[in-house]
Amino acid sequence: MVAGQCLAMGNGSIKVPRAEENSCLASIHTDPPGLDKDILRLRITQLEEELARRDQEFRAQELQLQYLQSELEAKVSQVDKLQDAIGYNSSLGCSPQPRRPHSPPRFSVINQAPSRFHRVAVEVHRRLRAKEGVSAEPTSENFCGGFRAARTPTVKSVRKDSQTKKLINSAIMNNDFLKKLEPQHMREMVDCMYEKVYTEGQLVIQKGEPGNYLYVLADGLLEVFQNGKPLGEMRPGTAFGELAILYNCKRTATVKAVSQSHIWALDRQTFQTIMMQSTQARHDEYFSFLCSVSLLRGLPEEKLAKVVDCLEVDYFEKGEYIIREGEEGNTFFIIAKGEVIVTQSTEGLAEPQEIKTLGVGDYFGEKALISEDVRSANIICNENDTHCLVVDRESDERRNALPHSPHIDSAEAQELRRLREKISLLPFQDLEVIATLGMGGFGRVELVKLKDEDTTFALKCIKKKHIVDTRQQEHIYSEKNILQQTNSAFIIRLFRTYRDDKFVYMLLEACLGGELWTVLRDMSYFEEPTARFCTGCVLEAFDYLHTLGIIYRDLKPENLLLDAEGTDPIKIYTMVLHGIEKVDFPKRIGKRPDDLIRRLCKLNPVERLGNKKNGIIDIKKHKWFQGFNWEGLRHHKLPSPLRRELKGPMDHSHFDLFPPDTEEPPDELSAWDKDF
Repeated sequence: MVAGQCLAMGNGSIKVPRAEENSCLASIHTDPPGLDKDILRLRITQLEEELARRDQEFRAQELQLQYLQSELEAKVSQVDKLQDAIGYNSSLGCSPQPRRPHSPPRFSVINQAPSRFHRVAVEVHRRLRAKEGVSAEPTSENFCGGFRAARTPTVKSVRKDSQTKKLINSAIMNNDFLKKLEPQHMREMVDCMYEKVYTEGQLVIQKGEPGNYLYVLADGLLEVFQNGKPLGEMRPGTAFGELAILYNCKRTATVKAVSQSHIWALDRQTFQTIMMQSTQARHDEYFSFLCSVSLLRGLPEEKLAKVVDCLEVDYFEKGEYIIREGEEGNTFFIIAKGEVIVTQSTEGLAEPQEIKTLGVGDYFGEKALISEDVRSANIICNENDTHCLVVDRESDERRNALPHSPHIDSAEAQELRRLREKISLLPFQDLEVIATLGMGGFGRVELVKLKDEDTTFALKCIKKKHIVDTRQQEHIYSEKNILQQTNSAFIIRLFRTYRDDKFVYMLLEACLGGELWTVLRDMSYFEEPTARFCTGCVLEAFDYLHTLGIIYRDLKPENLLLDAEGTDPIKIYTMVLHGIEKVDFPKRIGKRPDDLIRRLCKLNPVERLGNKKNGIIDIKKHKWFQGFNWEGLRHHKLPSPLRRELKGPMDHSHFDLFPPDTEEPPDELSAWDKDF
């Protein structure tokens, strides 16, 4: 391939000297200044005629499109009527509920803007109690003693008429949390939702209970309460409870049926199965397709899988330019469906000449993955609904970047190993409880000491029944395994585990400086040096975890603890921003932290600071951290602005006071924890 001259398409075409753009106007710029006015008028007339002809073609195509759309709607209507005529009852293992005919006035609300209640409900979710935990979902349905069931979850479609499908789909589209889902996901969600009937006065949602369902009200009237006070009403065409299908959390309000109400529901397991199966199917489809592409078929499977992870799909219509000759590009295209024409400027000719046609499996623009590329030809779509798989250079570099090794102090590693060996022989009965450091739905965290010694630890006591009820067995094993392999001053250290009939226990490093959340609550806000120090500690923790291939997704002030020195290790004990550009920050936040926050919260992950080729290093190099002593932080030589005074290893004065636990949980004897 001749550098700088070959068409970057893998087709062997040689670039000739470039003429102007593919346009009738191009030749005007190359004519001499003394061009006859009559010729100019003639050309203008020709252009006007060409424009009129193109406009007429466009109108004809528009009419044809309208006709085809009406034909499609008629066919869909016929299919729905036939399906309704065939009609059969389908349910999820229970008898179908009788369905009341929906009156037309009820359906009129689905075209209205979201109700006042929806805005109130979103605000309620946003103002979840700061210390309320969110637990991760298991990746497998069955779990016992570290064994994952091989059974693949399945989803079941439930029969609906076309009017009901439209109502549910409109409700989803009007919901801020759901409307960005892909059309295929929405269709499957609509198909899998099943009907539930609530009588007058019956509770649909109870505040404080675990949420598991997304609901769409089809008929009836619902009222929403919080702490006994009414927040608003919900009418047909409203989707609610959507956070419950995203993660395991408690309901923040109560919803009661004012009249008999017909509601369509979707549980979290079904939603996650839909998302998982469609994503996996697409991944497998792309992987198989890339294996047939000549440029890629020789790659090892793991590298090909990385390419699949970078792929996006772009859609083009006939006549649309995918690439223009002469422009800079950083994207590589593979044709998955359709056909494109390649044209190139030729010396002595006003118009670019067609040099070849590319079809499914062909590719172009691969040079852009290596360096800045000036496109050497035009690529024009030649078929409607042409699909191209696209990889940009930045994504490719990020996927193939080699992770750097974490900084590990050998002396610290040896000390931790020695301490773990010593404590591995420690009987549970040798631990004495001093005070409670924290509590939640999972159980409690107790400050404990060794008998006859002043050595203290934090003992996390997790109710086994709660773990089983919330299906967190796999999550707890994962937490244990991760903590056992980590050794960083910025992450809580795990020394050993215990178990009995009621609890599983984790014996952890005690950080007696208290929760960062408590300090922030008392101070209202941090000055920039304090915020910079705390953020630096978090970045060091994340940097370490990422080099081990671990992602932590529960970052919040109440999960950050301060040790006596004032550093804040991540506590692994247990807000999505939309429209960050429109957020107004307080005046005390300067331009640099403002810029850092906005770049960290970009909606598109590809644009997000920290998610590029250099990862977290890009965050550390941001101007807000200019002059920050990273080496001093790593080696504990940087003084903390939050240094805590402690009277001794048993001083727990920096923690809130918690009442004694008088409720004894029931035994849980399923033996899922036999290897804990």
